[in-house]
Amino acid sequence: MTTASCNVLLVYPRFNAGSFWNYGATCEMVGAKYPAPPLGLITVAAMLPETWNVRLVDRNTEDLSDEDLDWADMVMTGGMLPQQADSLAMIRTCKAKGIPVVIGGPDATSSPEIYVGADFRVLGEAEGILDAFIAAWEAGEREGCFTAEKFKADVTSSPIPRFDLLTFKNYVQIGVQYSRGCPFTCEFCDIIELYGRRPRTKTNAQMLAELDRLYELGYRGHVDFVDDNLIGNKKAVKGFLPDLVAWQKAKNYPFEMSTEASLNLADDKELLSLLQAASFFSIFIGIESPDPEVLVATRKKQNTRRDIAKSVHQIYDAGIFVLAGFIVGFDEESDQVATEISELIEEAAIPVAMTGLLYALPNTQLTRRLASEGRLHADFATDDPDTEAGDQCTAGLNFETRRDRAAILRDFKTVIDRVYGPEAYFGRVRNVAKMLNMKGANGSLFGAGLFHDLRLFGRLVWAMTFTNTTYRGPFWRTLIATAFTNFRAIKPVMMMLALYVHLGPFSRFVIKEIDKQIEEIESGAWNAPTLVAAE
Repeated sequence: MTTASCNVLLVYPRFNAGSFWNYGATCEMVGAKYPAPPLGLITVAAMLPETWNVRLVDRNTEDLSDEDLDWADMVMTGGMLPQQADSLAMIRTCKAKGIPVVIGGPDATSSPEIYVGADFRVLGEAEGILDAFIAAWEAGEREGCFTAEKFKADVTSSPIPRFDLLTFKNYVQIGVQYSRGCPFTCEFCDIIELYGRRPRTKTNAQMLAELDRLYELGYRGHVDFVDDNLIGNKKAVKGFLPDLVAWQKAKNYPFEMSTEASLNLADDKELLSLLQAASFFSIFIGIESPDPEVLVATRKKQNTRRDIAKSVHQIYDAGIFVLAGFIVGFDEESDQVATEISELIEEAAIPVAMTGLLYALPNTQLTRRLASEGRLHADFATDDPDTEAGDQCTAGLNFETRRDRAAILRDFKTVIDRVYGPEAYFGRVRNVAKMLNMKGANGSLFGAGLFHDLRLFGRLVWAMTFTNTTYRGPFWRTLIATAFTNFRAIKPVMMMLALYVHLGPFSRFVIKEIDKQIEEIESGAWNAPTLVAAE
């Protein structure tokens, strides 16, 4: 039985600043510091012994002080690939101070060799291995590597995350997780390598207990289900959503929900209806490409079985707006890729279209194939905090491309330029507003977040009217058109407009960075990195 006390400092590393998902300007506008908190770390915190004292420092929202480090008997850190540079910096800082450092998370699990400098590596899902680490620590061990058996963690044993460690006002949204894993086999995706193809779900009571805890702590507003594919196990989620609907109704809808799902969601009207009744207002979907040859080659053939634009519109008919992902740089794409992607984004009316360059993530089918072909760049690791490692917008194509590299970059730049011009973006928002069926709970204008919504509206009007006059005309045309055509859609429209406070300037940043890369290639200044030896 655990009796010893231990001061544990949980440190969430900084994400790269120049990221599509950073939304820095939008966060600032709504009075937050970062989009979302570290759900993984606060879940790990809940698994630690009750006698251990726990503090959390999120380096995306606050500074890490010497006093924090002096207090700690142990530092636990780790995250995703875009946090790699800061994770490595944290290891060096802790080693210099003689503080044992424990690294975990998806990047350490995918690339454990990069993190050999840590005293402990806890790899894989924490539910399957953390007890072994705790036992070793309490037995006096001060180094080691603990690896969970893949895809075996019982998520029904996962505790309620330590939401009490968070400062809610620092974040735009709070995350919860219902399931892990995805049934599909997309070649470029690392989710199936980390969590498997058989989605494992929490129990209904377990999920409602997490929402109860958030509610008891006073949180109201945006809750994101961080599942990689919420509908990976349709039977389970259909069994959960009625209970979620009843919970939301009993609590007067304190939360508005978002998540990520596959495009086949559009085929299931019952499921869409349940999501709408539960107050889901947005869903991220990986579309990747409109080209069937590309989709088949990258093992995302599920998207070839339906009209993509029509499927997106069917989701709009449930009052849910779509954010989508697109990728440029596949071997099979044609030189018409810029036109094809841009036209699909316009036809489907997807305002937030995260278009990135293909990046071979560590430990994926794509990476293994490129390595076997002798085409993979060898420079995965970086400890330069200014390097945008893993950011698909400015640091993609970490392999030898089939098409001319400069041509791919020009096509990518064309897509960004076309879809994120103010008139194009705001025009798509107006089209979405016409299609959103706001008859459900997410059509309410007077929910628990009314004060927050009014404050957002005021700040948005100021930002779009006075801070950046370039957006003034299309902004007001969009608001007025929505007021007259679908007034209940004003709230999701405000959300999409608020995102442009970040996306507009960020698109210009990306274009400048890509121009530099094209210039380097065409001037002969770019030198291809060393390649991984073909197997």
